[in-house]
Amino acid sequence: MTEIRAADTSAAAAALLMRLAGRDAVLRDDQAEAVGALVDDRARVLLVQRTGWGKSAVYWIATALRRAQGAGPTLVVSPLLALMRDQVGAARRLGLAAETINSTNPEAWSAITAQLAADALDVLLISPERLNSAGFRPHLAELAPRLGLLVVDEAHCISDWGHDFRPDYRRIGDLLAGLAPTTPVLACTATANARVTADVAGQLGAETVTLRGRLGRDSLQLAVVRQPTAERRLAWLEAFVRSHRPVHGRAGVVYTLTVADAHRTAEHLAARGLAVAGYASDVAPEDRLRIEDDLRHNRLDAVVSTSALGMGYDKPDLAFVVHLGAPSSPVAYYQQVGRAGRAIETAEVLLLPTGGDEAIWRHFDLTGIPRREEADALLSALDRDRPASLPALEKAVNAGRSRLELLLKVLDVDGAVVRVEGGWRATGQPWTYDEERYRRLADLRRAEHAAMRELCRAEPGLCLMRFLTGQLDDPESAPCGRCGGCTGWAPDVAVEADALASARTYLRQRDVPLHPRRQWPAGLPGRRGKLPPELRHEVGRALAAGVESGWGDAVAALLAAADGIDAAAYRLSLDEVVGGLVAVLARWGWSARPTAIVPIPSRTHARVLADLAGELGRLGRLPVVPAVVRAVDTPRQSEMGNSTHRARNALAAYRIDPGAALPDGPVLLVDVATDSGWTLTAVTALLRQAHGAPVLPLVLSSRP
Repeated sequence: MTEIRAADTSAAAAALLMRLAGRDAVLRDDQAEAVGALVDDRARVLLVQRTGWGKSAVYWIATALRRAQGAGPTLVVSPLLALMRDQVGAARRLGLAAETINSTNPEAWSAITAQLAADALDVLLISPERLNSAGFRPHLAELAPRLGLLVVDEAHCISDWGHDFRPDYRRIGDLLAGLAPTTPVLACTATANARVTADVAGQLGAETVTLRGRLGRDSLQLAVVRQPTAERRLAWLEAFVRSHRPVHGRAGVVYTLTVADAHRTAEHLAARGLAVAGYASDVAPEDRLRIEDDLRHNRLDAVVSTSALGMGYDKPDLAFVVHLGAPSSPVAYYQQVGRAGRAIETAEVLLLPTGGDEAIWRHFDLTGIPRREEADALLSALDRDRPASLPALEKAVNAGRSRLELLLKVLDVDGAVVRVEGGWRATGQPWTYDEERYRRLADLRRAEHAAMRELCRAEPGLCLMRFLTGQLDDPESAPCGRCGGCTGWAPDVAVEADALASARTYLRQRDVPLHPRRQWPAGLPGRRGKLPPELRHEVGRALAAGVESGWGDAVAALLAAADGIDAAAYRLSLDEVVGGLVAVLARWGWSARPTAIVPIPSRTHARVLADLAGELGRLGRLPVVPAVVRAVDTPRQSEMGNSTHRARNALAAYRIDPGAALPDGPVLLVDVATDSGWTLTAVTALLRQAHGAPVLPLVLSSRP
């Protein structure tokens, strides 16, 4: 390419856009201004534009023009693999040599870094974690001064909204400091309110050019659909997806809050004859690629996914987005609904709230905010000379593995710890818990939850699009005139009786197995290594696994009724749940029938547990034997952060009553709920040491 004069930048950019997006593509004013600022002025630019606006076109066009000027390659820091794959494809359509270094292609890293050193690459895409990779840091130090352009995608992650999504985004500041003074920088996001926009622009530099556009999407038609139970929601969803197939011929995405819900929903819809696939973090990379391609070419009716199919996935004709369960923030919701309707006149966006949404919000949002006592315990457990592994740190710190890894990353970014061969060690640099920052984050989370409650209520007259864009401080936020709040619109969906019956049968007859733990966690006095088979429980059963599992609503109603004064309501709920448990027992297929029921004492649900055990004993003609008693008043298991602390706590909490007369034969061990499984594991070990008989756990609810 010959050198392009500055006066020709806009015309050259328009020509490149047509190569990238088709002959009818027209350069937007802000696209032209951003390209000019990057190519001619070597400026730092922040683009805050709606999903599907064409932010990536700006950096590919700017890359082509900068390379034509003889500048070095472009480095793109991008958060998700699906986003990287689409970006590489777009860059190559412009004739740019583009590669990515990520966790899925380590075998190609050497060849790619060699191309980079030889200036044979126009574009390199990396995840933010590469910024702290010991193997990549030397290449980055050599590359930074000769970059032609730095691109930071999903740049809101630099600010408070993104600290818990990818802490390594905070390393962008170090990368900026290593650039040549004239290296242009482009930061892009669709989800930044005024505060975050100012924060990110300030981090880029005082002269940052901020181009912020209207965030509303005219093609989206939003509504909130309320269905009272999990089976009604599943039957409604089947009818909705089915109604789209003959009319539109275009696929859509159904988002769920948990992996279990994604697979469960996809399995049922597929069994009902719809072309549906489940997509989540546990799906193999090659299967994800196949599902993405099938969705893109409308070979599927729908993909049911967690947020794993999120930012950057490009399907311009996506016909609908349904949320089975509300995301925890308007930001997350806006990001996901933005997948729909980029190149079609109308796309339907439906929100189906569930009764379990807020518990999931609290669980995941708290995971992202470090607590002072955890940070102090972690720093105390680390040595400057000897590295400590994650399992070793779990013994000392009452935090789960994912939370511990996040905290280590935060401390690593702040310079207090460093990852080395064999684990982690302290650097000796002083570190202070930023209480004000984390208090601000907690307040932000609470405000986001309050906003989502308001959105889920969807009072008449509340414009849903205006509400979303208003949450992002869009100065052009205005009523859309087409959503459920503006017009009363809702999809014309009729739930057939057979669909409802099928959903109910599927959800209520789906067994939830409770598999035994096979290994003691490290750090338990007198118990280590493999958990002997003679101390393990058999594969147990749970009636419910979350609100969307079919029995979740009934279990929640029972627990709520137990705290009330309406005896009749409690009795109805109890009879319904006992009927469900009896059906579970009838399907179990054990090798030997239990000879006794042993409840695990409950501080919270003692009445429910006693009544359940009593009813099951009466119906099955089994004695209820209180063989397990509380030994000491230990903390609640919910306060324990990892397996070591949970197992230690459970072993200390209970003992076996030596005077309990258990008959020979298997024991049905009954509890209200299980999460990690360590209470069942510990109590089983104690029971089997005392009595030797097999133990069959039966619980009302298992957290998915």
